[in-house]
Amino acid sequence: MTRIPDHEDVVQIALYQPDIPQNTGTILRLAACLDLKAHLIHPAGFNFSTKLFRRAAMDYADKVDLHEHDSFERFESWRRHHDKRLLLLSTKARDNALAFSFLPGDILMLGRESAGVPAHVAAKVDRTIRIPMKQDLRSLNVAMACALVLPRALHMTGGLSSLQ
Repeated sequence: MTRIPDHEDVVQIALYQPDIPQNTGTILRLAACLDLKAHLIHPAGFNFSTKLFRRAAMDYADKVDLHEHDSFERFESWRRHHDKRLLLLSTKARDNALAFSFLPGDILMLGRESAGVPAHVAAKVDRTIRIPMKQDLRSLNVAMACALVLPRALHMTGGLSSLQ
């Protein structure tokens, strides 16, 4: 019999100071549909009431298990208290996200669309992972990158077993 993982054991998403409302709305919609916890690390580069955010999130914004943190330091304190591994999706990483071994409870953090994460934040993550891509291109859209990595992470940790 396959064990359905506890909500805490499923991969979670963290958005570090997002600055594009459409991407944030899209990622939160994805989290709602896949029944994932999402963490928003402030400050965000937009107001949650903006029309673009509401349009991207549609009517899913109130269905996501969203946890807001006033700062990275507060998020980091929460994470350490709950003993969660933090993985940063970064174009600068060496480890291939599509060959990476995800563990139950991992948190996949996505940086700001305009600047990623600062060095002091990158220094605190447990691992950095990347999506392999054509060398002469800079990066993928952050929401698209999240959507590419999550299925592997969820498959490895049993996070899709409770969904229909």
